[in-house]
Amino acid sequence: MDLFDALESNSKDPRKIHAQIIKTTSPQHSLPLFNRLITFYSKSNRYPEALAVFRQIPSPNVVSWTSLISGNPNSSLSLLHFIDMLRHRTRPNQRTLASIIKTCATLSLKFFGYQVHSLSLKLSLSSQPFCASALVHFYSKCRLPDHARKVFDEMPERDEVCYSSMVVGFAQNSRPAEALALFSEMVSRNVSSTVYSVSGALGASAELATLEQCRVIHGHGFVTGLIKAVYVSTGLVTAYGKCGMVLEARRLFDEFIPDMNIVGWNAMMASYAQQGDNSSVVELFSLAESRGLAPDDFSFLAVLSSLYNAGLADETQKWINQMIVKYSLKPSLEHYTCLVGVLGRVGRFEEAERIAMTMPMKPDAGVWRVLLSASAQRGDADVAWRMSKRLLELDPYDDSAYVIAANTFSVTGRWNEAANIRKMMNNVSVKKEGGRSWMEVRGKVHIFLAGDSEHERIEEVYAKLAELMKGIEKLGYVPNWSEMLHDVEEGEKREGLSYHSEKLALAFGVLSGAAPPGKPLRILKNLRICRDCHEAFKYFSRLLEKEIIVRDVNRYHRFLDGRCTCGDYW
Repeated sequence: MDLFDALESNSKDPRKIHAQIIKTTSPQHSLPLFNRLITFYSKSNRYPEALAVFRQIPSPNVVSWTSLISGNPNSSLSLLHFIDMLRHRTRPNQRTLASIIKTCATLSLKFFGYQVHSLSLKLSLSSQPFCASALVHFYSKCRLPDHARKVFDEMPERDEVCYSSMVVGFAQNSRPAEALALFSEMVSRNVSSTVYSVSGALGASAELATLEQCRVIHGHGFVTGLIKAVYVSTGLVTAYGKCGMVLEARRLFDEFIPDMNIVGWNAMMASYAQQGDNSSVVELFSLAESRGLAPDDFSFLAVLSSLYNAGLADETQKWINQMIVKYSLKPSLEHYTCLVGVLGRVGRFEEAERIAMTMPMKPDAGVWRVLLSASAQRGDADVAWRMSKRLLELDPYDDSAYVIAANTFSVTGRWNEAANIRKMMNNVSVKKEGGRSWMEVRGKVHIFLAGDSEHERIEEVYAKLAELMKGIEKLGYVPNWSEMLHDVEEGEKREGLSYHSEKLALAFGVLSGAAPPGKPLRILKNLRICRDCHEAFKYFSRLLEKEIIVRDVNRYHRFLDGRCTCGDYW
């Protein structure tokens, strides 16, 4: 143990260590100790003292500068110190550059970061582990995952920090499949996992709602012992919740309750909210408070989302008021969107529109979109068109603004107005977003498009679907033809309600034996499930005598014995 270690082990106060160094160390031997003292002062939130120590050094070396720069990474002062270092003709090392690149990522200084990257290339440091990992993190934070991957690929050796940075980078930039593929590569190469790589992989699984992948990562976390880390346990609760396995999420949550912070509680509440289980969300909210945890914005968002999914307008208004008055929290745009949306769902459009226009922030496309959907659900074509126009003011190329309004006019028999909207849509060359559904079978994700013709077993899928459709028609299912009006206008290859993507996915699931007896069939969808498919899936659950879970863009639907947990309200 050297002198500094001995002093540090006996005192947690850097000032005492500083005094001891002055008394016992000669000036010519004090530089290494002063460098470490700068770091110790910084870690003790005494940055002014760290700076004072630095200024006492007659000839600071690169370690001195790096200690000073890394001591205050969230401040622009680090950038000034870095520039001073270059002016003093001190050549940075990879740790210096890594620290300053992290500062650029934290402060969102994209162009300064570009310049530091350029400098790292000139100094042949860009491929070194510390510098490269920082660059991967920087480009990921700047929403440039391809740049991050290029840096990663140029590294001659990749350790667990580098892999973690890239896995998290892909996960945070909505590239979940690539995040999972990279995590798998990391494990196959016997690179040690970290809390960040495992939590990043769990975030990717949550986004894709791939249950089998989630379970594999769960097992990996258990074997490595990382499951005990708060980031990982919280990630597991989130992933299982987003996979629709809310009971599994709750079991894990209960197991880790003693170590869970408010983020973990919010994850569990959000899992219930996506199921529309508002009573469980409110119960957890109260339980968190009883344990001394202070609810935050995300806690209230979970409550309000659950009330929105349940269609409880007055309760939503009460919770918004409580958030402001009792908890002194300012509702964000997401909170107000829940309130506006639920008022629209119960037909209180004037009140909803008034709140949207008078809330503290400017309404975005999401606000008008929830009102557009609500008016379409209630068959109010005039309100739907008014909301569409508001939405188009923000984004003239939003396909939902045209499609939903046109379909609402069609359903109410106002054919000329529906045709006019479709003509407007064609004039600006806007195409309807295609329906897409996917399911995971034995670790592989199978994707189906509306009217699909590409899947390797598509002919078998259509044959099985035809068989299933005949079966539910015998049980009393009657197609809702209004749902396919716009599809016919767009001339899809295989017209008709039978070829919606979620029905094709269901047929494939049955054909491939995706769910053994006692296990549900699980389907994910990129759009809101249409009313016809929703009705058909009730009959499918009776015909197959099986639970079917569908996660659409809004929420989970659990079909069993001819009923859905959403109560036909979504």
